Order: sequence, then C-alpha cells, then structure tokens
Amino acid sequence: MLRLVAVLALVALAVGSPSVVRSREEIEYFRHFLESTQIDDGTNLEMRQTSPLANPEENSGKFEGDIILDDFMIQDMLKEYATGRNAYIWPDTKWPNNTVVWEYGEGEFGPLQQAAIEEGIADIEKHTCIRFRKREPEETVYVRVTGTASGCFANVGYWEPRGIHTMNLARNEPGVGCFRHATIVHEWLHILGFLHMQSTYDRDNYVRIVEENIMAGTENNFQIYSNELVSNLGIEYDYVSCLHYSAYAFSANGEKTIIALQEHEGDMGQRIFITEKDWLRVNRYYDCPGAWE
Repeated sequence: MLRLVAVLALVALAVGSPSVVRSREEIEYFRHFLESTQIDDGTNLEMRQTSPLANPEENSGKFEGDIILDDFMIQDMLKEYATGRNAYIWPDTKWPNNTVVWEYGEGEFGPLQQAAIEEGIADIEKHTCIRFRKREPEETVYVRVTGTASGCFANVGYWEPRGIHTMNLARNEPGVGCFRHATIVHEWLHILGFLHMQSTYDRDNYVRIVEENIMAGTENNFQIYSNELVSNLGIEYDYVSCLHYSAYAFSANGEKTIIALQEHEGDMGQRIFITEKDWLRVNRYYDCPGAWE
C-alpha cells in the first residue's frame, strides 16, 4: 500500500501544476477509495451489502469489484485523476510464450471445485492459443489460486516484479457464486490482462451509467479507460460479454445502474457462457493464429 506521506507529496506536486483540475480533497478521496480496495477486511462475500441481481465478483470488495490493484497502478491512477484523465499506462500484460504458470494454494479446494477451475482452463485452451501449466518448484512468477470467503477477484495481467499473482474464488458448489463457469473464466481473463467491457473508452456510445442509483462510495468503480490503455481490437461492443458488469452492479436501491443504449440479444453481464467476441478478443490480444483473418 502506498505510504500516505508519499501520496500527499505526489498530490502537492500535482496541485502545483497548471494542468491539475481536481482539488486536493477530491484526489485524497480517490486515493482513499483505491487503497481501501487493497485491504482485506475479513468480510465474507455473503455479508456485503449487495444487489441480489448483481454478480458476486462485482461485490468482492476490490477495485471495480474484483480487480487487485498494485501500488504502481494506484500511483499512475492518482496522477492521471489529478489532471482529469484516465489514461493509465501500465506494463505489457501478456504472459510470456502465451503460457500461464499457476498452482493451487495448499488445501484450498476439494476435488469438485478443482474440476470446475480446470474446466475453465480447458475452455480457454480449447478456444484460444493460451496454454496453462503447473508451476515448477523453482519458479517465482506464477498465479496462486486461492479460495478465501471474501469473493472472486484477481490481478490484471502478467507483471514479473509482482511475483505471485493472485486469483481468488470463494469456495462454493460448482455452478454457484464464484464457481459459475463464466465467472471462473472471467477471473482468468483478468489474469490474462483484460479489464471490464464497460470500462472501455467508447462505452458511453453503448450504455448510460445511472449515477443516482449507485451505492455511495462506489462511484469510482465506473471509470472509463482511454484508448492509450485499452484496445477494442477491432471488435464491437459486447453487452453479454462475460467481462461486462450486470445492469445492477453496485446498485444502492435495487434499480439499474447501467442501461443499454442499443438493442441487443441476451442478458447484460450474464455469467452462463463465454461469447465468441470474448474468445476473439483473447486470440487477437495474444496474436493467436488466424485471429486477424
């Protein structure tokens, strides 16, 4: 977690610049929000205030619900926020050789839960050129899959200095909560480097965020990233992507927080299946054979 004195020095430097458009109070509020998502307060997923129509990963207490932020990400986000931008330039997030190295945390899951996780892996391998292999004892950069009760969440992409990358799936029966198939794949897609669909730079052409329905303190989960950070890879917006929020994400009153601006088939933010556009996005990002044909 960033030390407060370092953050305040960063803010003081930013406030002295003519390009700053945020107040010190706004920047401090944003800092507090970002750092709060790094803290595990021990709250179980079932105990959080949630909309019953929201997906469990949206209520897992991390940034945007289920994204684990590194300190360098928070520092970049604060700098950009101070100047009114969302152009967060982060390292190349692709896994070397299109291969994810991973292991289970010791004693975390039973056989049925392991089978569900490995079905998610098999689905990714079936539809893309990504491969997974178990960690060798000497390897220090890998994904550790854990099962704490706080929710479903993951780091975004590969970053060597991170060392152990975390993916957590709160233990449950296969098909329930964090153990729905598309939720498992959703978290693996974060590991592969993908952010949420509704965060993309042109999302306002496709959805309207209903701010008055958003739970107080969670407004910053609806950030938009610029095309300097994310690319749509020539693929049109996908309302039913397994990476899209549900229409009731972070709802304070049971009403929709996201409203589609265009007609579409299927349920926004569904977690039943992975769409063809989801698979194409992975294949293009990792330059899989035939992805650009």
